[in-house]
Amino acid sequence: MSCNIHHKISTIIPELCVFSIVAVVLLSPAISHAVNVPTISFGIENAESPQQVSTGLQVLFLLTILSIAPAILLMTTCFTRIVIVLGFVRMAMGTQNMPPTQVIIGLSLFLSFFIMAPTINRINDEAFQPYLAEEITQKDALDKAVEPMRDFMFSQVKESELAMLSDITMTSEPYDKNDIPTMTLIPAFMLSELKRAFQMGFMIYIPFLVIDMIVASILMSMGMMMLPPVIISMPFKLLLFVLVDGWALIVGSLIKSFNG
Repeated sequence: MSCNIHHKISTIIPELCVFSIVAVVLLSPAISHAVNVPTISFGIENAESPQQVSTGLQVLFLLTILSIAPAILLMTTCFTRIVIVLGFVRMAMGTQNMPPTQVIIGLSLFLSFFIMAPTINRINDEAFQPYLAEEITQKDALDKAVEPMRDFMFSQVKESELAMLSDITMTSEPYDKNDIPTMTLIPAFMLSELKRAFQMGFMIYIPFLVIDMIVASILMSMGMMMLPPVIISMPFKLLLFVLVDGWALIVGSLIKSFNG
């Protein structure tokens, strides 16, 4: 089922891109000849009813959520593990800024969307679409949207980190996962992601470290102690990485690590 979802997403995204480009091309003459261009203005006025105060608070809450959206992305999804592992790969190869940071973050972001697609689709089906259809209230929609994220984090969090933070933040021992607050689950999930990412980074470093040691030993035996071993070992590390199809192996391992 997840394969079908991923296939549908991969087929819809190019169609949306093409549709957007065509729309811009078709509408550009009309926009250029338009005379009355609307403007957007913001102001502060006295509220005449409690409903206006409630609406203003909701807009303020929405703007606050949008401002901390990157932090939510880092805390509750698989983005943390992916970007750290890819950063370890670049450091282990010693290629300085190759690939660039923008490429690593972009690849991590799209891999996060790929892995989180079942969870995102579940939130859309169970919370967002019913709320748009006015079948459930806003509070029910928020509660239903949190549940898929909690299920994902519970599937990846380690018991040791969860037990440690539960002992610190909770006064009584929880009976099941429903008794664990989300504010306790999120830092436990982040600690687990950091631990797994550094374990994978250590395993990635080992073959490149062996190449550096071999090159350094050869240069020392030849009396070339003034020649930095990194200059000689880097082409061999790149050759090894290309021969074993390193990017495919690392990306495949990352995806499989979330399915295990």
